[in-house]
Amino acid sequence: MRKGWSKTAVIAAGNAVIALLCIVLLTTGALKVLSDSLYDFNVEQTMTQAPHEDIVIIGIDSDSIREVGPYPWDRKVYAELIKQLESAGVKAIGFDIELYSESDKPESDRALADELAKHNNIVIPSHANLEDKFDRSMKVKAGELLVARSVMEPIPIFRQSVGKSHINATYDSDGVIRSNWLQINSPQGVYPSFGLAMAQLAGVDVSPYLDLPLLDGRPKSEMLIRWDAKEFDFETIPFAKVLKGGVPPQTFKDRLVLVGYTAPGSDEGVTPVEKHMHLVYAHANILNQILKQQVVLPVDKRIDFALTLLVVLLFGWITWRLRAISGAVFVLVVVVLVFAGQYWYFAAYSKYPDIVDAVACGLLAYSGNLSMKTYFETKQKNYITKQFGRYISPDLVKEIASSEKEIQLGGISKELTIMFLDVRGFTPLSEKLKPEEVVDFLNMMFNLITERALENRGTIDKFIGDAAMILYNAPLDVPDHPYYAVKTAYEIQKGMEKVRAEVLEKYGVSISVGIGINTGDVVVGNIGSYLRVDYTAIGDNVNTAARIESNTQPNQILVSEATYELTKHAFDYRFAGEKLMKGKSVPLKLFEVLGMKDAPAWAVGPSASAKKAFI
Repeated sequence: MRKGWSKTAVIAAGNAVIALLCIVLLTTGALKVLSDSLYDFNVEQTMTQAPHEDIVIIGIDSDSIREVGPYPWDRKVYAELIKQLESAGVKAIGFDIELYSESDKPESDRALADELAKHNNIVIPSHANLEDKFDRSMKVKAGELLVARSVMEPIPIFRQSVGKSHINATYDSDGVIRSNWLQINSPQGVYPSFGLAMAQLAGVDVSPYLDLPLLDGRPKSEMLIRWDAKEFDFETIPFAKVLKGGVPPQTFKDRLVLVGYTAPGSDEGVTPVEKHMHLVYAHANILNQILKQQVVLPVDKRIDFALTLLVVLLFGWITWRLRAISGAVFVLVVVVLVFAGQYWYFAAYSKYPDIVDAVACGLLAYSGNLSMKTYFETKQKNYITKQFGRYISPDLVKEIASSEKEIQLGGISKELTIMFLDVRGFTPLSEKLKPEEVVDFLNMMFNLITERALENRGTIDKFIGDAAMILYNAPLDVPDHPYYAVKTAYEIQKGMEKVRAEVLEKYGVSISVGIGINTGDVVVGNIGSYLRVDYTAIGDNVNTAARIESNTQPNQILVSEATYELTKHAFDYRFAGEKLMKGKSVPLKLFEVLGMKDAPAWAVGPSASAKKAFI
């Protein structure tokens, strides 16, 4: 119970930290750059690139500057352009150029003013000053129109004859134009944006755009631009070509003409769909949006928050319900579905759910809970390995713990070295000891045996009373396993010298250990029933090892000829004769281990120090 509560407390504390981090992300806008990038992707991928057919751009391009002359041009040029367009039956004309000061040719200014006075369908924009040289800040009150400190307007002789508008670009913190102030208040009154003013001249009902839902923290009448076309998606005609009469008049019949710079490097801005868009095309996109009666809106922030909460809870819960790979696949599928659903919703309804916070917080919840789950699972596996490593080889426990498969019955044929060990003199000793002292003695003995066996890469197959069976080369491969088996036996016998002396002195009983070793092919694996499985080895060579042990004298190590041939380079042996084993028709040659030679170069590892300790 205590450990359970401890685990629960850790999980609760971990998720509290995750919740706190999510709150920080949501309230600080730390993910805004990702949200903006996703919004830009949505906008660009859902463009029709088919702007309203009534919009046409007359571009002040490089060719026109070469033909008409260096810029700025004589203002009679604009007067001549207006004459041609009006005679062609144009619906409205918007000049995205600055006429804030008088030119050095008053007669040209007057000529343009006279031409402007003849018409009521022309817009020449102003520029609202939102900052001044003493105060670089801009005051914005949510729900109110943006207020300009002053306005730079066309010169009076132009201003009195044209519709007023502003051409202020609305830049986000990253310098990208994603929205437009449709109206700006000022000491001179309210100025519509250039695109809105053109739409009004076209007779479009703009009332829905004058009362748009407020964007979060933004001023009244700020509109997200529905970028629907890039520069050359719009019909664009060079200024000089129109001026020379090279365009049929019907081209401009009942159309909305925007005149602006299209020469490289002039009057450009960064937009979600182009990094260097001439701003006359930005105005064209706004006009196109109003003509098509399109509105782009972010969804209610409460919906974004609800989605974030749902994803966080789902990812946190699923982490503990599914295995690591299944959970990762589930999370990936959900994230893909959320992105796909967001894109579809934007494309279908022009509404933008900001899913970046939801996905980021969800992944934070998933990774945080996965880390805690991994910690507890690793802790549990280590506990299992530690506990069951006392019964079987830790290598085998790790193999079982790391596998997510059920242990299957069956075995394989494999060459193993098998050691059998038996404590001699245990019976008379046990008669002199109390039961708890018998257990303590066996534990002491088996600690010595276990430490030496595991140190030399052996697997404790089983303890049988005062005997033991140890395998080498299973379940994991152990190169030169006969060497490690004989080395284990030798180290056990050396360790027994101290134990024998203590038992003899304390109880007057002489004890000894007999060890038999054989190398050969056996069947090794999980053997038993579906209710009880034992990892062990069976076969004739196992029986041979057991019978070799039964033929040992006290404190003797006997090995078979097969083991001898594989280890004679590392140990000193004495031929111990031939023994006819039960069930055998041919006597078996046995060899007694007398000592160790220098360890082979490949026999390095943690057991190297043990050799020095016992020699």
